[in-house]
Amino acid sequence: MSIGTKIAWDDTVLPFQLDVSDMRGRVARLDGVLDGILKQHDYPEVVEALVAEMALLTALIGQTVSLRWKLSLQVQSKGAVRMIATDYYAPQVEGEPAQIRAYASFDRDRLTDAAPFDQVGEGYFAIMIDQGEGTQPYQGITPLAGGSLSACAEAYFAQSEQLPTRFSLSFGKSTEPGVGEHWRAGGIMLQHMPKASPFAASGEGSGEILTASDLVDGEEGENWDRVNILLDTVDDLEMIGPSVAPTDLLVRLFHEEQPRVYDAQQVKFGCTCSEDRVRQSLSIYSAQDIATMTTDEGTVTADCQFCGAHYVLDPTTVGFEAEGPDGA
Repeated sequence: MSIGTKIAWDDTVLPFQLDVSDMRGRVARLDGVLDGILKQHDYPEVVEALVAEMALLTALIGQTVSLRWKLSLQVQSKGAVRMIATDYYAPQVEGEPAQIRAYASFDRDRLTDAAPFDQVGEGYFAIMIDQGEGTQPYQGITPLAGGSLSACAEAYFAQSEQLPTRFSLSFGKSTEPGVGEHWRAGGIMLQHMPKASPFAASGEGSGEILTASDLVDGEEGENWDRVNILLDTVDDLEMIGPSVAPTDLLVRLFHEEQPRVYDAQQVKFGCTCSEDRVRQSLSIYSAQDIATMTTDEGTVTADCQFCGAHYVLDPTTVGFEAEGPDGA
């Protein structure tokens, strides 16, 4: 059964501002992006849920980065799900879609019937921003805590950026009549307007994990509490959004806060892997090293973890001692 007709606001991120309370935010809806990510792999449902949540966070956070920048989110843990990695590639040109890719590494034998976040153990949540060649990538890290990946992201923004941030997310398998079962996700990100660049590193904290409420008081605190109470009234179906447009949702939730919307950013599944990149990654190895990677069929193979692409190379054309023209 087909997935069905694409809804106009699927795979978009809509930025908005709440003028009364001096807040900004984004509404994201993912459908085809998740299908593109998840169909590459045979993940158990509990792993799919973690990947869906991570992809949704990536879309919401990534919308803030500049053209041609790359944003990456990563979870590293000692649990059954050892790693979740996502990349957001901002458009090269204004008006083009951004690209998102994601994958997870896990130990199938250690997975349980517990909630998705319980599949990750002790570890860290990281956000990295690459502004391009000739620049130093930015990285911020926070411990895995709080009961969800979105709570980890909130802690990151409070701790590393000192920006009060709130995520409300919904994701799951859609079972609409006449439509094939597939994953959908939607969410809202709220953030207090920054006093400086949102990705300018702040000073070191006290060692304790900060929360959004630690960063606001007085009138700012009242605004933050009021808007969060309004956000708490949203339900899952409104966020996933097969029948509620993002603009309608903002009016339902925040009409008294005078919401103002900006141009939506389209997103799609996309991977940047290529044979050239594979060759580049192998260029650090000697012919002897390449020989240990050569299969019984006399080839060197590589698989992309993100999209499943399979590359088959002649071992004489890779490595820094390559003999063929590709080694020039």
